[in-house]
Amino acid sequence: MTTTAYEKVAQSEPGVRVGHNNRKYVLMTAAYNEEENIGKMIESMLAQTRLPERWVIVSDGSQDRTDEIVGEYQRQHEFIHFLKMARQPGRSFGSKVMALRSAAGRFDGVEFDFIGNLDADITLKPTYFESLLNRFELNSQLGIAGGFVHDKAGGAFQSRRSNRTYSVAHAAQLVRRECYEQFGGYAVLEYGGEDWHAQTSARMNGWEAEAFPDLPVFHHRRTGEADNLVRHKFRQGRMDYALGSGCVFETLKCLERIPEKPLFVGGVARLSGFWLSWLRRERKPVSAEFVAYLRNEQRSKLKAIFGRGQRQP
Repeated sequence: MTTTAYEKVAQSEPGVRVGHNNRKYVLMTAAYNEEENIGKMIESMLAQTRLPERWVIVSDGSQDRTDEIVGEYQRQHEFIHFLKMARQPGRSFGSKVMALRSAAGRFDGVEFDFIGNLDADITLKPTYFESLLNRFELNSQLGIAGGFVHDKAGGAFQSRRSNRTYSVAHAAQLVRRECYEQFGGYAVLEYGGEDWHAQTSARMNGWEAEAFPDLPVFHHRRTGEADNLVRHKFRQGRMDYALGSGCVFETLKCLERIPEKPLFVGGVARLSGFWLSWLRRERKPVSAEFVAYLRNEQRSKLKAIFGRGQRQP
C-alpha cells in the first residue's frame, strides 16, 4: 500500500495520528510593524497539514510594509482575511487584544470548533495545528492548548526557561469554542497577560489548559526586543500584580529567573514592578474570585514543590 504524504508526516511527528478528525478551527493574528517576520509566519501557516477555515490578520496601526505583505497573501488565498485598524503609534497590549476582538467578529457564518491566536513573529512545524487538534480529540476537558516557546540564542532556538506544561503561551494556541465563549474571549488588560487570564478563567470553569513540550513554537523576536528590556520586565511585574499573584509566589518566581541573561536584570526589574504596584495598592482589573482562585493554585504549586524539595517553577 502506498504511503501518503500525510502518513509520512505523521510517522515523523510525535502526537500526530494517521486519519483526520473533522474538527475545524479559525485563527486570529494581530500585527504591528512586522514586515521582517510576517511573511515567514504566513508561509509557515500555508505549510500546515490542517489549515484554518478562516484566518483574520489585523494590522494594528502598522506603519511599515506589513499591510502590503498581508494584502499580497490575501489576494492569493481565500481563507485569509485582512483587516486594517488605525491607532496611535507604539506597541500596546490593550490595542492588540482589541484587534483580536475585532478579528473574532469576522467569524460570523463560519463553522468552527476551536478559535486560535498566532502571533506575527512566530513560525511552526507543518503539523503543529494538526497535533493540537488531535490533543483536543484525546481529552474532552482540554480547553486551551499550545506548545513550548523557543527563542533564538547563539544561532539556535532554545526552549524558554519559563516554559511550563500548565502555562499556555498566547503566541500559538487553540481554545475550544465552548471554553472561549464561557470566559468571554481575551480580556483587554493594560499590562498584558491575556493568556494568563484566559487559562485561569478556563480552569475556574472546569476546563484544563496544557502546553506540550514536543510542539515547538519558534519565536523570531525576543520578548521585549521592540521595547527596553528593563521596562518590559518591569511591566510584567505590574501585570503579575494586576492579575492577583501572591507576594511569596511572585518573589520566589522572580528570584528563580535571576540567572536568565542578562543576569539579574529581568528578575529584579519584574519584582520591582510587582512591589511598586503592591505599595501603591493599585486597583486590580479582575474579580476577587479570580484572585482567590489564582492564589489557591499558586499555594498548591508551592506546597507540591517544597514537599518534593524542588525549586520554585
